[in-house]
Amino acid sequence: MSPTLVNLAYLVAACLFIIGLKGLSHPRTAVRGNLLGAIGMLIAVVVTLLDKHIISYWLIFAGFIIGSGIGAVYAYKVKMTAMPQLVALYNGFGGAASLLVAGAVLYEAGVLRGTPQEIAVNAEFILSVFASGFIGAITFTGSMIAFAKLQGLTKETAVRYPGDQIVKIALALITIVFAYLMLVYPDSSIPYWFMVIVACVLGVLVTIPIGGADMPVVIALLNSLSGLAAAATGFVLFNTVLIVAGTLVGASGIILSLIMCKAMNRSITDVLFGTFGAVEGGPSDDEVYGGKVKATSPEEVAMLLEGARRVVVVPGYGMAVSQAQHAVRELYDLLEAHGIIMEFGIHPVAGRMPGHMNVLLAEADIPYDRMKEMDEINPGFKQVDVSIIIGANDVVNPVARTDPKSPIAGMPILDVDYSKTVVVIKRSLSPGFAGIPNPLFAADNCLMLFGDAKKMVEEMVKSCKEDFG
Repeated sequence: MSPTLVNLAYLVAACLFIIGLKGLSHPRTAVRGNLLGAIGMLIAVVVTLLDKHIISYWLIFAGFIIGSGIGAVYAYKVKMTAMPQLVALYNGFGGAASLLVAGAVLYEAGVLRGTPQEIAVNAEFILSVFASGFIGAITFTGSMIAFAKLQGLTKETAVRYPGDQIVKIALALITIVFAYLMLVYPDSSIPYWFMVIVACVLGVLVTIPIGGADMPVVIALLNSLSGLAAAATGFVLFNTVLIVAGTLVGASGIILSLIMCKAMNRSITDVLFGTFGAVEGGPSDDEVYGGKVKATSPEEVAMLLEGARRVVVVPGYGMAVSQAQHAVRELYDLLEAHGIIMEFGIHPVAGRMPGHMNVLLAEADIPYDRMKEMDEINPGFKQVDVSIIIGANDVVNPVARTDPKSPIAGMPILDVDYSKTVVVIKRSLSPGFAGIPNPLFAADNCLMLFGDAKKMVEEMVKSCKEDFG
């Protein structure tokens, strides 16, 4: 293919990537945006295969069939509650692909030395290989640890040990030493693979100190790293469209990570190198809850809903665990049919990945216009008759506004405590990830509905049907 035609096709693909990313910014256009991005990638892949010297199309076809088969099976079988785990795996595999491709090209450069097909090996090429392998290795093992935490294969809590920051700095310096050896011995791929091994260990150590509540930031950050690894691989392969695609993914992931951190009133460094924890000397559970918590029943909640005009549901990870989204949809249909407005207040970091709650509610066919972001719904909570909290804790804890010494001080929250009545569906009074009690549960306008979220909502629906007649 002529270089002009190839570059034109790459330009079209890059435009489709950008338009697709724009579409992903809103649920209404997300499907179309995803399709446009996929078409752009198809154009880029086909043009690259036609333009470059391909050793075996049969191998590519076999990889396409095997990979597509595995992807289709996972996409079909994965539960919506397990979507964060799947995203973590995709990020990890993207990082692994980058480090393997960079290693293969480095090996090929040594093999082809002195031949007409010789690959130009210079400092720029070696540093691109290093960046691709280093970032890809950290992304791969970091994503696997994130997957293990989310899947419950290991504890979600932060794992810390004495001198952990020093160990990580030492490993990072060791990878730089191997980068120097790669420059000194460009014909050998051995320093590269040793660097990859050290970077893989570093990826594990960077991720294990991060607790489950920070997973939305981690998923977004790992997604960004997988894009940056791909961009570095684009420099290794001298492929323009791969550089553009990787840079777009990397930049969007960084922006999303910063949005998540802002929603928690934390910085990226806090997430990567710090940890939440209860402040010593804070009030105990007995001091906050003692004799103040009021339990309720699904029947009583149904009576409250019958007299309500506006209801807001705040979903949290508890809804995902119990898979209560379809029961919530049934409640939504019932209330709307009787003229009661029901909306959903979405906190940016609710769940275990960005947009986790939106995905679950969309799966249950909740209308997009009823899903309200925190900034949009907060001003109207004083006009809400009943707020129903399903499995959320820290994101509705008023301590964030009132106690400057709290570990969540300054974190933007959903102002559900301003509602006329608050109903919290929760198995127990156990704290959220911050490890502190929530005074909302003991507030005068709060009722606690203890039990499994799905079962409680189903019983509420049953009682509402009986009350509405």
